[in-house]
Amino acid sequence: MDGKQLQDQYKNHLSDFHDWDQKPHAEYWTVFPGNISPQLSIDETSFSNGELYTIVTSKASKGKKGTILATIRGTKAEDIITVLERIPLRLRNKVKEVTMDMAPNMAKAIRRCFRNARRVIDRFHVQKLAYDAVQELRIRYRWQVLDEESKKIAQARKCGIPYDPGVLSNGDTLKQLLARSRYLLFKHPTRWTESQKHRAELLFLRFPLLKKAHDLGIALGDIFQKCKDKKVAFTKLGLWHNQVEASGIASFESVARSIAAHHPYILHYFDNKSTNASAESFNAKLKAFRSIFRGVRDTQFFLYRVMKLYA
Repeated sequence: MDGKQLQDQYKNHLSDFHDWDQKPHAEYWTVFPGNISPQLSIDETSFSNGELYTIVTSKASKGKKGTILATIRGTKAEDIITVLERIPLRLRNKVKEVTMDMAPNMAKAIRRCFRNARRVIDRFHVQKLAYDAVQELRIRYRWQVLDEESKKIAQARKCGIPYDPGVLSNGDTLKQLLARSRYLLFKHPTRWTESQKHRAELLFLRFPLLKKAHDLGIALGDIFQKCKDKKVAFTKLGLWHNQVEASGIASFESVARSIAAHHPYILHYFDNKSTNASAESFNAKLKAFRSIFRGVRDTQFFLYRVMKLYA
């Protein structure tokens, strides 16, 4: 029996897919009130064709059966609230903490549906903002170098001489140095290899502002990793904000403003060290499951399989 025939037999005869009580609306929403727990996560993911679904998961189930509390097609706060309010209020009042990203729609849904819950903004999303600011500066420098190189090549052709890009001591040209520094800028200097240390030395010597940006990104990460007290973390975030203002790096000033706007919920991380890692891990499981299917043609049946495993 080939795989397609086996899948058809399972879908139409062996499974209870056609008798599934949530089948009529599964493509738009599913909810499993029995899976609620005091700690939840909320995040969005895509099943097929870039169509986003909001998924609310229970941390207590650790990515196994009973993990999914609800799935909602789309990311509109009103749609999320409508589905989550199908869970009895007495159960929703038991939720003490919900981890999330900085999305205002998620915050609105949590505030309305889980009134006793503390909202915790995932620290990895905050750190990602800083890393993105570093990469934005690196890319800006790279475009400048590419533009300058194009002008020099055109000038060399006009003069009838070969263009020499110049090679650095590690074998990179300046253009390659910026392109190949992408991954080392995500890492803490203590985790650099010898070749990365050499590349970083060459990079920061030529682009000192990039070193300042990288140091700011690392300093923000150190606050989350090393601080154990919320009050100490609040003070250090204030000092970090002052360093950002002194640096004059526009992209980091945007990061600092975003952190300042959300700081009460970012600081809730230091209460229990809660992150949205469980939701990200679960999203990775869903994507792996989707790849086994080689894409999702029948969303209802895909969700049925997912619910069998995780709800």
